Formats: sequence, structure tokens, C-alpha cells
Amino acid sequence: MEIVTRSPGNQKEWDAYYDLRYRVLREPWKRPRGSERNSGDTSALHFATYLGSELKAIARADVIDYKQIQIRFVATENGQQGKGYGKRVMLSIENHFKDSQIKELILQSRENSVKFYESLGYAVKEKTYLLFNEIQHFLMIKLINHES
Repeated sequence: MEIVTRSPGNQKEWDAYYDLRYRVLREPWKRPRGSERNSGDTSALHFATYLGSELKAIARADVIDYKQIQIRFVATENGQQGKGYGKRVMLSIENHFKDSQIKELILQSRENSVKFYESLGYAVKEKTYLLFNEIQHFLMIKLINHES
């Protein structure tokens, strides 16, 4: 089966996208359905990695300014971690911006994901906030397109 990363293309795919975001990033902390969405969803770029028609990983890219992107809401389907789907969605975001003026990708990593992002070339800049009073986050940065 083919692996492809693209934006969800129809209502069923969008429903699956937000459902995955909820189940992985909010439900384990007993947050209400709907908490997986915010106003930035309308202006952001959305990336979804599929194996055939099965959704495996997602991420959102917010354009901060002409030189910086913030990657948010990265999630891999439960039981599918370590199979390359998260890496695929992250590299697709980088590839999307490879011919742009974007110089820096930033993200807020949960403590348990820092090593994953470091393996992709991100560096911890600082310890930041505590989500839901228990999930430590770290600001991470990766420079891209730095050749003149």
C-alpha cells in the first residue's frame, strides 16, 4: 500500500483528522471533545499521513511570519508509533516549505517526544509550560533553508 501525506480532502477525512487529534492529544487527559480544535485551524496548513486510506499521523503548520512556522498538534495513531508515520508527516512539512523564505521551524514538544524531534534535527531551546498541570513542554527549533 502507498504511503502519502496530504491535507484531508473530504468531510470524512476531516472528521478522522480531528478524531485522531482528540483521541491522542486530549482524551487521555479527560478533556472534552472540541478541545482538540482552536481558531487557528481555519488559517493553518494541515498535514495527514495515510497508508492507503488509513490515517496514521497528523500535524498542523501555522505561519507565524514570512520566516517562521510553528508546528502544532502532531499526533500518531495509537499503536502506530515507531513505524515512521510521525517522521513522514514532519518531513512533509519541511518539504512543503523547502523553496520558501521560511528559515525556522518551531514547536512545543511534550517531554516524552523530545528525543523524537531531536532525531529530526530539532534542538531544545528552553523548558516552557505545563499543559493540564502535568505535561511538561519544551520549545524546540530547527533551522531550514539557511543556504543563501
